[in-house]
Amino acid sequence: MLRVLTLSTLFPDASRPNFGVFVERQTLGLASHPDVDLRVVAPVGLPPFPLSQAQRYRPLAGLPDQERWKGLDVRRPRFANLPLTGGRWHAPLLARALAPLLTALRRDFPFDVIDAEFFFPDGPAAVALGRHFGVPVSIKARGADIHHWGTAPATAPQVRAAGTGANGLLAVSQAMADDMVALGIPRPTVHATGIDRARFGTIARPAAKAQLGISGPLVISLGALIPRKGHAIVADAVARLPGVSLWIVGEGPDRPRLEAQIAGSGASDRIRLLGAVPHHQMATLLAAADVMALASSSEGLANAWVEALASGTPIVIPDAGGAREVITTPAAGRIVPRTATAFGEAIAVLLTDPPAADDVRQAAARFSWEANRNALVAHLQGLVDAARAAPAQSSG
Repeated sequence: MLRVLTLSTLFPDASRPNFGVFVERQTLGLASHPDVDLRVVAPVGLPPFPLSQAQRYRPLAGLPDQERWKGLDVRRPRFANLPLTGGRWHAPLLARALAPLLTALRRDFPFDVIDAEFFFPDGPAAVALGRHFGVPVSIKARGADIHHWGTAPATAPQVRAAGTGANGLLAVSQAMADDMVALGIPRPTVHATGIDRARFGTIARPAAKAQLGISGPLVISLGALIPRKGHAIVADAVARLPGVSLWIVGEGPDRPRLEAQIAGSGASDRIRLLGAVPHHQMATLLAAADVMALASSSEGLANAWVEALASGTPIVIPDAGGAREVITTPAAGRIVPRTATAFGEAIAVLLTDPPAADDVRQAAARFSWEANRNALVAHLQGLVDAARAAPAQSSG
């Protein structure tokens, strides 16, 4: 039995049910393997008192320290998140907070490996803890953990040190792997995401549109309301396309700016901010859409891209992250410059001459949660086997 400790600051909770839902789905798959026993540690960063009592942090402060989450044993320890420090102390403070918890946990659950599911601050903390407990560590890179924290002056050295100190590395795309190598991190293994085929691709577009009360062309933009996701670009593009509706799915600090932009666009009757939508409802939304457009400035390999394709919906995205690993045929969509003009033109082409839904779905055929799970089990077991063999080799 492989005993896995999954460590992730990117993991859903009652106050943020969509936060890191792809990490949750991967972890559920890993836990379902008959040869795996697993515990989850999902740390919650909070600023020091009295800032921790601010309204935005109260839901996090009120989370249980331990709970059963969709059948998983999840611990939610708090760690100090110091504002105005550029993240410099996030990883050391995380490791410090986790050491006593993991010491206690090992009495009943002597984990064989630490599976860190986000590169920062999880990765540096995991490497320090792995050395302390004498177990191998794997770190997975997903996007902003490399593109932001891996280049920010206060944290880039920590990210590089974690990359060289880990026993194994994973990345969501080949492009992400290339970006890591460019930062001086050893080349990771590409570990692709999966698709829930019992949910995505199970409803035809006319039925999905009827369910949602949509009769005309619909574009969906999906992601947190932050500038990096480029919702403003897509909103500007769709405002120039008469008769086309845009639904923006997500929540975040950019909402007031987007609301003002939409109000002044002359297309406020066609562009809606839906807010956060439960992940289980996304299958119908993506199936109803004629195009999914996401103008991110950086990505690893967005799950939203793959879920849209699996739903038969072509995508329009910039040349960011693993875009070229997903859009491999014209049916899958278009890769365009990150401008409203380019997005508008590509959306118009796909609406005028839409690809067959089956051809779009084919672009996502290689993604599956079963393959994701089996590859992860093999990767983690390989690290444990190598760590166990090392003492024997050195003594020989």
